[in-house]
Amino acid sequence: MRHVIALDVGGTGMKAALAGPGGELLHQARRATGRERGPEAVVAGILDFAAELRAYGADRFGEPAGAAGVAVPGIVDAERGVAVYAANLGWRDVPLRRLLGERLGSVPVALGHDVRTGGLAEGRIGAGQGADRFLFVPLGTGIAGAIGIDGRVEAGAHGFAGEIGHVVVRPGGVACPCGQRGCLERFASASAVSQAWAEACGDPEADAADCAKAVESGDARALAVWRDAVDALADGLVTALTLLDPRVLIIGGGLAEAGETLFTPLRDAVRRRVTFQKLPEIVPAALGDTAGCLGAGLMAWDLLDGAAPAARTAPTSTASTAAAAATPPEVTT
Repeated sequence: MRHVIALDVGGTGMKAALAGPGGELLHQARRATGRERGPEAVVAGILDFAAELRAYGADRFGEPAGAAGVAVPGIVDAERGVAVYAANLGWRDVPLRRLLGERLGSVPVALGHDVRTGGLAEGRIGAGQGADRFLFVPLGTGIAGAIGIDGRVEAGAHGFAGEIGHVVVRPGGVACPCGQRGCLERFASASAVSQAWAEACGDPEADAADCAKAVESGDARALAVWRDAVDALADGLVTALTLLDPRVLIIGGGLAEAGETLFTPLRDAVRRRVTFQKLPEIVPAALGDTAGCLGAGLMAWDLLDGAAPAARTAPTSTASTAAAAATPPEVTT
């Protein structure tokens, strides 16, 4: 059976899969990145993991994977196949596409930015399926974005497109590691809400999920923290939709797990701010933490099919993807 290797490399762990022609995940596995052993060990771990997946696929399906896709964090030069910089992994200028291609027997390899890769999956087979223009914004430790146009994701001239987390929404506000003050992610990311709620409730262990629960119970302190975050997020999103005019706005990441506790006030806040702009549909992401693997698989299939991204279609239903995502992955250590 034809299949490809898909790898999603995070700061602490790697998710991997063998993906079939329809984007379905045929086999899943997870492994720690081992970043405490240094950047060279992380790269070696990625190569070893990919080689093991190739061997498993050849044994199970009677032929080796035809291509591989890998999503990594940080700054990525997708055209050259180089992982330029990732603070969490400690690497600089890693020629990951070449290294993986050599390790996997000269198969074609696609390298992508983790958020844009996840956005690719959400756009083609997830919450944005069928939309010609979408914006995917995951709210996690920080905030990034993926700009979807006709089945592909725009990287920008220098690979920085979609960095909505560094749009200044509160001029002169909290300092951001990027060097600016008042960046969106300092107010509306899951980590920002966690910090604000921990300070408000006096519990250093409290996080954004706890804040959402307190909001649902009517806690006045939590409501104030949540309102500040939603207002900042709405300001940033209206700036984005003014520039990009997306048909669908997809919100993912840890903060989106609050469901309508987030989406109801967020939709209202965005609606109050728009004037001449067309209000996009604002929906939760559909693929959860499998989005990166699914997107990496789609990138790999694009290499094999030689088709324009817009021409690649997903199954009319995401049921197979959802079922695969619900299946506990094999955990290796």
